[in-house]
Amino acid sequence: MSSVIGIDLGGTKIAAARYSADNWHEETAIKENTEADQGTPHVLQKLSKIIQDLVQEDTVGIGIGVPGLVQQPEGLILHMPNIPKSQNIQLAQELSSATGLPISVDNDANCFALAEARMGAGKNHSVVTAITMGTGVGGGIILDGKIFHGAHGYSGEFGHMLLQPGQVPYDTADTRGDVEQYLSGTAMGKRCAAANRPEEYLEGEVCEFMRPDVFKEVAWFCTNLIHILNPSIIVFGGSVGRALKPHIASVQRELENWVLPGTPLPELHIAELPNASTLGAALLCSNLSD
Repeated sequence: MSSVIGIDLGGTKIAAARYSADNWHEETAIKENTEADQGTPHVLQKLSKIIQDLVQEDTVGIGIGVPGLVQQPEGLILHMPNIPKSQNIQLAQELSSATGLPISVDNDANCFALAEARMGAGKNHSVVTAITMGTGVGGGIILDGKIFHGAHGYSGEFGHMLLQPGQVPYDTADTRGDVEQYLSGTAMGKRCAAANRPEEYLEGEVCEFMRPDVFKEVAWFCTNLIHILNPSIIVFGGSVGRALKPHIASVQRELENWVLPGTPLPELHIAELPNASTLGAALLCSNLSD
């Protein structure tokens, strides 16, 4: 019997849980405010306290998902945009010294993708592409149950793929035209300012005018992923991604218009796991419990 701790470090909230490494069932969980405005040292202190509260004698490792760029295989955090002064942090090294346990650090979207690939919508698929569409847009690529990091650890930054270069659907000085400027919750709020709730972007009548464009843009985005990665499934998560659920057929129809004729289409699926971020972080340590 052994246990593993998984932590999802967000700019607003820290979610953490201890899992049995025998069946990956959640044993206990903690949620706290990140208090990022108090700076990185304060956030690291909070992480240490959370770990102290969760760790047991049978704990063999800790996995942490972070909202930023993580250089692999070193686990060096280059930058977390939502946490001030978070450049070049040796998080794994610092916490490992404090706890005496192995620490694995990865991008939070990679953790989400890993959990969905192994235990959620992507289970039994060899090539899984997972997309998180929330405040921003991110994602992860899972090949045969393992995260594909690329040469330096930065693969899966789908939000920065160009969608319509030089064009953005609202007034801004930044005209890159990347995916995040079209399909993030932040972008949709700018595209449909009349919405009172994020749910209205893809539900009801308030933002109905922009939905045909959104479905087409999601299809363009997926077309690029299909021709690059040939996934057998694309999993959508995050608040905006989950809101696509009643519109999957519309996206599928658009997709058929844009992929090369005869191209095998992947399944389009909404994420299944409510705790994918913490579970995925814990799964970073799965080799320690084998």
